[in-house]
Amino acid sequence: MAKETLLVSSKVKNVIKEQGLMCASETLDAINDCVHCCIKKAAERAKANGRKTVQPKDL
Repeated sequence: MAKETLLVSSKVKNVIKEQGLMCASETLDAINDCVHCCIKKAAERAKANGRKTVQPKDL
């Protein structure tokens, strides 16, 4: 099952374009996967520390 997109594609493409680069079509999916992974790890860390709130330090 495909993961929900958590990115604003045009904003990501603009950041890449500002670097003088182009964005391959698969790039947005890969970045989205990274974001999902980061959120999952942060949630696991918060739970491991007995919290129900993800905090910046969990990232």
